[in-house]
Amino acid sequence: MAEAERIIGTPDIPDADRDEQDRDGQRRAGTDGAAADTGRPRGKRRIAVLFAVAAFAYALDLISKMIVVAKLEHHEPIEIVGDWLRFEAIRNAGAAFGFGEAFTVIFTVIAAAVIVVIIRLARKLYSLPWAIALGLLLGGALGNLTDRIFRSPGVFEGAVVDFIAPKHFAVFNLADSAIVCGGILIVLLSFRGLDPDGTVHKD
Repeated sequence: MAEAERIIGTPDIPDADRDEQDRDGQRRAGTDGAAADTGRPRGKRRIAVLFAVAAFAYALDLISKMIVVAKLEHHEPIEIVGDWLRFEAIRNAGAAFGFGEAFTVIFTVIAAAVIVVIIRLARKLYSLPWAIALGLLLGGALGNLTDRIFRSPGVFEGAVVDFIAPKHFAVFNLADSAIVCGGILIVLLSFRGLDPDGTVHKD
């Protein structure tokens, strides 16, 4: 049989069938390529969201502090909602909400370490909610770290500018708010079993 096929030759495939096979191969290749292309930029899009959120939070914090230092520092507090909420310029050498003023350098190192960890984690980031949460953390940490480095009394010992003063609560700033919101979102995502790489697991 094999010898007969060698002598006679294999039957030709009709042109229509050959064209259909070619189209099927192209469709499969196109589908695989699209899947690969979708997988490759997916992480980049999430990283872009992370840095966009971080940049927005950082810029908002930086601009608000510049206005507070220029217009509110050494002036009377401004009442926003009666005596329940007011703007009052305060220099804070401690952590968020005024805690731990004796450990300014330590908090500076911690903020820098948080920034490095977030940047390293961004390489495996495929989840949009995680991108937003980490962006808030990154922007807030950068905002307060900028104060630690560039404000008096010195490098890595600078006092953070706080100005949001609710009644019966510590004075804070927009960077503190971004950090807290990012932290709460991370806790919620962890409870739901969503990982930064986009996978969902159930315990």
